Amino acid sequence: MVPATGKGRPTPSRKEAEAARKKRMAPPRNRKEAAARRREAIRESRAKTRAAMETGEERYLPVRDQGPVKRYIRDYVDSHRTIGQFMIPIFFVIFVLVYVNTSWAATLGSMAWLIVIVLLALDSVRILRGVKAGIRSRFGDDATKGITLYTLLRSWQMRRLRLPKPLVKPGDPI
Repeated sequence: MVPATGKGRPTPSRKEAEAARKKRMAPPRNRKEAAARRREAIRESRAKTRAAMETGEERYLPVRDQGPVKRYIRDYVDSHRTIGQFMIPIFFVIFVLVYVNTSWAATLGSMAWLIVIVLLALDSVRILRGVKAGIRSRFGDDATKGITLYTLLRSWQMRRLRLPKPLVKPGDPI
């Protein structure tokens, strides 16, 4: 037996449907009404895009985030822990160390800064190599063009600030 699924709203009456259709088809009467319609259409489009950023619904995502290759990149980066996602808290600790007026804090802050930058570079290489290998095996060599910056920017962001929101947990297989 197939479960009944509805469209989530009542069917409009014929009178309501025709009125809505005529309203959509009627051209704006003046410049002010045209601007209001344009603003409303933009507002609805932005609301759909904002909702898609939370749910990952592909057709309403911005163009830069659409497609199976970008989806794979997001899932790959989100399934791995990266140094970049901890960068802001680490830099905050380094920033506090700078204001501690002792020589050991200055030395520790300088060393920590250099270590974080080196680890970030190594981690970026690791993530890029993994993403490109996965894309080559799934989508072919041509699909690896133009993905470096998208991959790096996503891997350097804190997990909770990433948009579109992560759909996989760290450690999940892709």
